[in-house]
Amino acid sequence: MKSVLCFGDSNTWGCSPDLPRRYNRAERWTMLLQSKLPNYVVIEEGLNSRTTVLDDPYEAGKKGLDYLLPCIESHHPDLVILMLGTNDLKSRFNLTASDISKGAARLVQLIQNYQHGFMTKPAEVLLVSPTHVLEVNPLKEGFTNAEAKSKQLGHYFKLRSQELGCHFFDAATEIQPCPKEGIHWQASQHEKFAEILAKRIPTILETAV
Repeated sequence: MKSVLCFGDSNTWGCSPDLPRRYNRAERWTMLLQSKLPNYVVIEEGLNSRTTVLDDPYEAGKKGLDYLLPCIESHHPDLVILMLGTNDLKSRFNLTASDISKGAARLVQLIQNYQHGFMTKPAEVLLVSPTHVLEVNPLKEGFTNAEAKSKQLGHYFKLRSQELGCHFFDAATEIQPCPKEGIHWQASQHEKFAEILAKRIPTILETAV
């Protein structure tokens, strides 16, 4: 049975924009995806505030680059769905959209270059450009000027996917964050995302050489 590792941030973890809670197994996209793909194993690896390659000065343990390798070694997935970049938009990091895409590219390269005797080949990678950030609350700290940058991510993430030869999807073309909160997804968007991936994943894995 083939396995799919979902490596992301709070929108993979299932953070609700409406209440301080985590969506349950019947709500978050990772587990909805599992129900739609019973012949695959879907592995949840979402973490709130996770970045691509950045050390957060205020929150320890959020650097995706540090955790991804042991995560792959632990699970040996056939496909990694990589959706990070939103937290790299935080104003304290002061990065361009191009910079953020290069951080994501480092993670893709790590996956592609991983070799282990128990794996016949490295995992396939689906690089997902994250949804846009909406600056709907001027008093919300941390994401000043993030909206404009977030709208550039799809372009640069697609370029990186073409350079590295991995699969690509721009989540912002189909999924919208909560219009009142601006970052996290409402339950309907989790359902929609699961539907999209449930169609895409078999195509990727069944055609992989």
